[in-house]
Amino acid sequence: MKLSHRFPYPPTRGDKIRSFNMVKHLHEQGHEVTVASMSRSPEETAECQGIKEYCHTFFLTEINENVQNIRMVLRLLSKDPSSMGYFYSNEMASDVKQLLHDKKFDFIMVFSSSAAQYVEHVTDTPKMLDYCDMDSQKWLAYVDYKRWPISMGYALEGKKLEADEKRLAKKFDLGSGATDFEVETLEEFNTGIATGYFPNGVDSDFFKPVDVDYKKNSICFVGRMDYYPNEVCIINFCHDVLPIIREKYSDVTFKVIGAAPTKEVLDLNTIDGVEVTGTVDDIRKHAQSCEVMVAPLMIARGTQNKILEGMAMGIPVVSSHLAARGVDAEVDEHILAATTNEEYAEEIISIFADGNKRDQISKAGRERVLSHHNWKRGMEMMDEYDL
Repeated sequence: MKLSHRFPYPPTRGDKIRSFNMVKHLHEQGHEVTVASMSRSPEETAECQGIKEYCHTFFLTEINENVQNIRMVLRLLSKDPSSMGYFYSNEMASDVKQLLHDKKFDFIMVFSSSAAQYVEHVTDTPKMLDYCDMDSQKWLAYVDYKRWPISMGYALEGKKLEADEKRLAKKFDLGSGATDFEVETLEEFNTGIATGYFPNGVDSDFFKPVDVDYKKNSICFVGRMDYYPNEVCIINFCHDVLPIIREKYSDVTFKVIGAAPTKEVLDLNTIDGVEVTGTVDDIRKHAQSCEVMVAPLMIARGTQNKILEGMAMGIPVVSSHLAARGVDAEVDEHILAATTNEEYAEEIISIFADGNKRDQISKAGRERVLSHHNWKRGMEMMDEYDL
């Protein structure tokens, strides 16, 4: 059985992409995969039906977003993480219980600690919990970027979630993540369970270089813009990095590509040379019309798929050192990295000024993705953790 906190189809966001490829791989290996998860609307339920060709059967619980929000709020003053409340459904718990009663599974694979609560009590079946990235550490990272008393809420939730991750880990036979440093965090919990990681991949046939002319001195960012780490890094980039670049390249432009921009992100349109696109029909043509891609994330865990996709498209990527750690690539060879505003400006300007360097990073980045971040390799590494 494959259990996840978000339904793994369609694979349109980072966590769903990884979860979907796990299902697809197991199905292609000849396993009878039963998928159990939830949707949040009739529209999402309709979209989820496409999973049929990638699994043996699936069970879908449609939840009410308002009810989930209430469950989350009710746990604010308890010892239980609000995240667990948000992803808990009585109906789904009942469905999973019935599934376990009706069928003896050879293996239970859980994606995300938020879904582990549904099978933590199972002791007669080997179980694997793929954290992907450690959610508790993201919550704790938010503390430095939120004002008091909101920061206190993030600190409390992070600590509660960290304690629950430690508790849940002991109830599984294997804990895995998307990067080696996620596993480092898991091992610091001293749970005594087996650990390992397998990397995310990218669809390099879809995300590939195309023969288009990019605009000189242009930069892009790709990502959902209602996601706080994306929002805060882009606002900082526009206010603190772009002015430095503009001192040398007055015509520099910055395109922010991604759905659901917040008001604060939309307000960036008032800055000279900045364009916030919102939802686009095809991010590839927008991204590949730019000379360089940035991922200046100050809050980052796991692997940022946006970086892999940029590299796969042959766009030089300038990332934060923190986000670059989630990619199996060498800084200055396959990807560029920075920490300070001045370093970001310096790396981007080096691409603007040297076409040969751009070509070199472009080619090396795609080759690295093809060799180290393809789903076949990632799934083969997952297979090595055979219980």
